[in-house]
Amino acid sequence: MKVIVIGCTHAGTAAVTQMAKLYPEAQITVYERNDNISFLSCGIALHIGGVVEHAESLFYSSPDQLAELGVHTRMLHDVMSVDTKTKTVVVRDIIKDQIMTDTYDKLVVTTGSWPIIPKMEGMDLDNILLCKNYAHAQTIIERAKKAERIVVVGAGYIGIELVEAFEELGKQVTVIDNTPRVLYKYLDGEYTDLVEETMKQRHIHLALNQSVTAFTGDKGKVNRVITTAGEYDADLVIMCIGFRPNTELLAGQVERLGNGAIIVDEYMRTSCPDVYAAGDSCAIHYNPTGQHAYIPLATNAVRMGTLVARNLVKPTVRYLGTQGTSGIKIFDLNIASTGLTEQAALDAGLIVKTVTINDNFRPEFMPTYEKALLKVVYEEDGGRIVGAQVLSKADLTQSINTLSVCIQNRMTMDELAFVDFFFQPHYNKPWNLLNQAGLQAYTPQHNNVVAT
Repeated sequence: MKVIVIGCTHAGTAAVTQMAKLYPEAQITVYERNDNISFLSCGIALHIGGVVEHAESLFYSSPDQLAELGVHTRMLHDVMSVDTKTKTVVVRDIIKDQIMTDTYDKLVVTTGSWPIIPKMEGMDLDNILLCKNYAHAQTIIERAKKAERIVVVGAGYIGIELVEAFEELGKQVTVIDNTPRVLYKYLDGEYTDLVEETMKQRHIHLALNQSVTAFTGDKGKVNRVITTAGEYDADLVIMCIGFRPNTELLAGQVERLGNGAIIVDEYMRTSCPDVYAAGDSCAIHYNPTGQHAYIPLATNAVRMGTLVARNLVKPTVRYLGTQGTSGIKIFDLNIASTGLTEQAALDAGLIVKTVTINDNFRPEFMPTYEKALLKVVYEEDGGRIVGAQVLSKADLTQSINTLSVCIQNRMTMDELAFVDFFFQPHYNKPWNLLNQAGLQAYTPQHNNVVAT
């Protein structure tokens, strides 16, 4: 069996390592256009902020490690076209500038995503940077040394993590986003209010509900960002407005979403025989709505890549879908979310109710305790849980992993009320926060809870 894998970051690395173990007789070739593989881009902000000293530690595999498994890794090789009818790929050796054609029995597309780059005046100015890979991380660190005023465009996870890193480096930071709140996709207003207040206390300027329209420069370098609501001085600009799947190689050959994300079935198969896909190039099955969605996360990627390997020869392990579960630490706030926010549920046409608990996470007789803010979103009819968010100075983020399992298994609030959770004063109260949320869904008088 001859297998070609295009792209080797999270999904590709997971697929390749598993395939090599499961099918030792297979001839596996990886084509990667970059000069490295398996870079954890989610650690870029930690590296920039000095938490992770060496960027090299953010790699968890290498061509040499894959070679030990019998995998042929072709770095700096750009796949230019794919013909699924003849099962061929055309590849360019970037170093030698040579073109070659290769054949496959099975094709695995793990081409990932790339930052969205808007077309606007001044985008070609120096010091307007992207944040995606190892090279970007190194460039940002070098340019930030000489920059005092840094503008981050985009208030999602990556943008906010960069804002925190730059603030801790002593920079003057502005974050711009076209939504009315930071982390708009992940958290509802009662959460983002707390995040924004924390950011303002650190003199981070929030330029929200406005869009960038142009950049101006001096001597070829950016010096100002123009938006629909104002102008902001900048020595350095980082663009973090989202990602687009890299799937043009299969345009017209497989079924895709409107944004180009490849649609796969529960066994990671595309609509074309013997072509599999995983990671940021794909749509996922989103359990809260039951629909396909584009949610590029490393967790989704490694899971899907592993499933490609398990299902490459025959359908074996079914994909259980995802809730888009994620977490972030912003200064001293530990935050996590899963599934739909209240706003996202309404936008999706669901009729939902919510329970919000604002309580100390452990008994008040303990020497210290912190407030915890937990919100659960559930369908009005039947009580099926569709989303949750938690925030605390204490690390309670694992509770969101629990609620992710609840969503995946279509649990209701009534069931959540009486799940068996342990009690130990170091960690929680006799009624766990999650139990409290379930109970409050039909007992709204609880003093510490507001039900809507």
